[in-house]
Amino acid sequence: MANITRTATFWIAVLTVLVSIFTGLGSLGVHAPLSLGFVPARVSGLAFPFEAVPVFLTPLTATLVHGGVAHLGFNLLMLLWCGVAVERVLGRGGVIFLYVVSAYVAMAAQWATDPNGIGPVIGASGAISGLIGAYALSFGRPRLVSKNMKLNRWIHIVWLAAAWTVLQVVVGWSAGQQGMLLATPAHVGGFLAGLMLQRPLLLWRYRKA
Repeated sequence: MANITRTATFWIAVLTVLVSIFTGLGSLGVHAPLSLGFVPARVSGLAFPFEAVPVFLTPLTATLVHGGVAHLGFNLLMLLWCGVAVERVLGRGGVIFLYVVSAYVAMAAQWATDPNGIGPVIGASGAISGLIGAYALSFGRPRLVSKNMKLNRWIHIVWLAAAWTVLQVVVGWSAGQQGMLLATPAHVGGFLAGLMLQRPLLLWRYRKA
């Protein structure tokens, strides 16, 4: 536990819990998703008739708001499980950078698929998907399809991206059949960011080795 508490991942989780509790029980209450969540239509120019954080910050503030205990608990589990492991590989700065960039890429993907959507997107799953992508590359082994290791790595990346995309589409469709809304494009976008950034961040961390 002592080692975990020294990680950036742990403190991201703590901040997420505190803000989620505040927004769920505090003065924001039911207005939190609209005030802090990512609303695609705001990027497209929709003006809100009430106070909300600046739209350019909402990809980050949205990661701090959750739709219930189950939503928060599952995201925290994946954040700590993958984030702590990825932080050991990429370092504290690397994992923070990856988390923030994945959050923005995730919401950009969500906006691209529904630029006029007025439903707020909340939760850290888009940013966490980036950590999952980096985790998959950091601890998975490419299959030896050819003698070219670089080609094998890219085949591995494409395979992971395709498998994750299909999984998210199926899960999103199943959830939709039950009346639940999942931000499938955000999950895919965040995961792709993790796949693309894992290698550069790894090389940057050990640039002086």
